[in-house]
Order: sequence, then structure tokens, then C-alpha cells
Amino acid sequence: MNITIRKMKETDFESLHTLLSNPDVMKYMEPPYTEEQTKEFLEYALSDEPRVFTAEDDGKFIGYVIYGTYEEDTMELGWVLLPEYWNKGYASALTKLLMEKAAADGKKPVIECDPEQAVTKHIAEKYGFVYTETWDDLEVYRLPEQKIS
Repeated sequence: MNITIRKMKETDFESLHTLLSNPDVMKYMEPPYTEEQTKEFLEYALSDEPRVFTAEDDGKFIGYVIYGTYEEDTMELGWVLLPEYWNKGYASALTKLLMEKAAADGKKPVIECDPEQAVTKHIAEKYGFVYTETWDDLEVYRLPEQKIS
């Protein structure tokens, strides 16, 4: 496993559309994307201040990660992977990589997920995150020192 993240490129379109148009991938997010919606998503990802980045293993597209400002001193961490990379440790490895990036950036990590998203909750808890609140119907997980009272 040689995971890296990088800014998205226009050449990611086909792989990105395969990901975003898959009903299993989109189950806890939105309805599967059309090609037009994928184009809009990619345009957003190509902006000057993207919140999403391509995730690769040995240079091969495996999905994307979310890494963007959540609150002034916090960064939201997340991942969306092609099904062939599920249950193989990729989400865990990406979580660790993004936590390290947040620490290097002097930010605290936050993970949001649908209440039914058991795998995401498990990974969050594995890395010491605890449920702190629900925001916009999503559960918010923070490291204990960030817990809101």
C-alpha cells in the first residue's frame, strides 16, 4: 500500500464519475451523480481552495478525500473510495494520513457521517474520535480534547 493524495486533475473525470455514479458508494451521501454533476464536482475540486483531493495507491485512482476547513481551527476529514478498495485498510490509512496532515497544519480533525454509516463511525472511534453532536443530520466526531460541552 503506497497511498498519496494530490490535487484533482481534469484527467480524473472518468474515474471520479465511476465513483460518484455508483449507488453503493453514494448510499449515505446523495443520489448517484450524472455526468453533468460529476463535471460540476470536478470544477469545484479544481478551484483555488479545494476541499477534496484525489486519493491514489501506487499512482492508481482509488477515490477521493475530504480535507477542508470545518471551523476556524478544525479540518473535516473524510474519504470516498471505489468499492474494490473497501475493507482493505485504505480508509484507515487515509484517516491516519489526514490526521497527520491536520496536526502538521496546526488544526484539529473532525469527522462527519450519516448516523447509519457504521464503517465510518468504527474508523473514527478506532482513531480516538468520540461523538460530540449532530449537525445538519450528520453525526460529528472529534478527538476528546475538542469535545464541546
